[in-house]
Amino acid sequence: MANGLSAMDMLRFAASLVLVFCLLGGLLWALKRMQSGVRSGAGVRQLQVIEAVSVGPRQKIALVRVGGREVLVGVSPTQLTALGSWPAALVDDSENVDAP
Repeated sequence: MANGLSAMDMLRFAASLVLVFCLLGGLLWALKRMQSGVRSGAGVRQLQVIEAVSVGPRQKIALVRVGGREVLVGVSPTQLTALGSWPAALVDDSENVDAP
């Protein structure tokens, strides 16, 4: 060949390229399987954002349920601050109040 590469060199290059793509595909497949395994094994979620209200361009106040407690949290770009905490209500009766 005129360019200095033999047929054997080209075959080695092609085989190496196929091997790299196969390893990359296997790695991506394994990562996907590990992610889905983490999500499915979680069961009942212990952390829920009940409601969040924006109070500024990059600031929020969020009501978060953690296990059996509700926590009011202030959120800014640099920190989280717990503003208050109380036992979580089993049933939210505020929507079921009869008007007089």
